[in-house]
Amino acid sequence: MNPTNTFLAVFLGSKTSSGRKAWDGLGEAERRSKEQEGMAGWKAWTEKHQSAIAGSGGPLGKTKKITHNGVADASNEMGAFLVVCADLHEEAAKLFENHPHFTIFPGDTAKITPIMPIPGT
Repeated sequence: MNPTNTFLAVFLGSKTSSGRKAWDGLGEAERRSKEQEGMAGWKAWTEKHQSAIAGSGGPLGKTKKITHNGVADASNEMGAFLVVCADLHEEAAKLFENHPHFTIFPGDTAKITPIMPIPGT
């Protein structure tokens, strides 16, 4: 795999977005149904794009930040990640059009970033 055509996809979602507020307003049975629909959609997306997936990624948990002052809890909008391969950045991005992260779940966006080679290697 050539590092120049490897991309990191980060799924983002705001806890204060209108989509998240609507999701949180669902009744438990309806939310569970949507969760099942979303997981089925995510699985179908993964199967459809299996040949482009270079790293399975997964959901992300609570965040810690480390500075010269030490370790502390932090908050961000990152919800999950995945590594894919494509010839072009635009092709990698198009893989995520209509992804269940934001068509079923209350996620806001997916950001697709090239993974660059380490200089000097």
